[in-house]
Amino acid sequence: MRTRTAPTALRDAPDARTSSLLSSAQDTLDATAVPSWTADELTGGLWLPGLESVAPQDAQDVWLHEALLGPHSADIVGYLRLARRTGGPVLDLGSGPGRLAVPFARHGFAVAAVDRDGPSLKRLRRWADRLGSSTSALVTTVRSDLTQLRLRQDYRLVVLAGSMIMAVPPAARGRLLRHIAAHLGTGGLLALDYAEHSVRALAEQPVRTWAFDVPRCDDVTERVVARQVFDLTEGTEEITYHCARTVGHRTHRSVLRTHKWLVETDWLAQEIQAAGLQVAQRKPHRIARATDHVLLICRTAP
Repeated sequence: MRTRTAPTALRDAPDARTSSLLSSAQDTLDATAVPSWTADELTGGLWLPGLESVAPQDAQDVWLHEALLGPHSADIVGYLRLARRTGGPVLDLGSGPGRLAVPFARHGFAVAAVDRDGPSLKRLRRWADRLGSSTSALVTTVRSDLTQLRLRQDYRLVVLAGSMIMAVPPAARGRLLRHIAAHLGTGGLLALDYAEHSVRALAEQPVRTWAFDVPRCDDVTERVVARQVFDLTEGTEEITYHCARTVGHRTHRSVLRTHKWLVETDWLAQEIQAAGLQVAQRKPHRIARATDHVLLICRTAP
């Protein structure tokens, strides 16, 4: 079993490997796509605040996506605890390749995994199949964008993990929450999480740059420089990941991007209430000076 280690972020000047990555990126990639970094921009800690990607992932990017979700990996235990409390079936929205869906099935819960990315769902299915028929039989996969979700049954637990609510445009968020509420079974719960940023801090620093190593257990050394750009006027966040993967003397470079919508807590609370739900628990966790990771557990309003 792989042991997870937290990504290491740089606090001061970049080291030689990061400097090489930045220099090589400037030389080999389109100049308009590669931002310029200065030493004092590289900040961070063991938590990488809000850097998780909500974009479809390729097989080569699995390690990076797991690293970005690393701070939240313990949420699996919490979600399993909720499932034991509510019972199944479980609905995992934005499931990706099965980070939560497969553990739900391994613990005996019927789970429907919904994602817009077909290759991710195929990897989920292969993982479930490898664990045997008892696990595989409990997993249903559905390819759908969350804005076009059409549920046909009720669920006792609905999960929007990994900041997937930030992948939903604000204009579509209310409709999604109402649809979920209409398909929550008796005693059912909705659990969702998101990054809550200080608007004042974003106005002062609308661009953040992070450099970190991706923990892997193969022979690949992977270093990433991630650039967050916040647009308060549009209410959006763009993250560009400049990746360098090295095996021996060969290095492969790639650029990945994800787009997210900023979640304003008061507006989200109003949308939850308008959907006929109420927040039963709110669990904030400070992950940076201006950023909290917030977990909301919601139930049908009486």
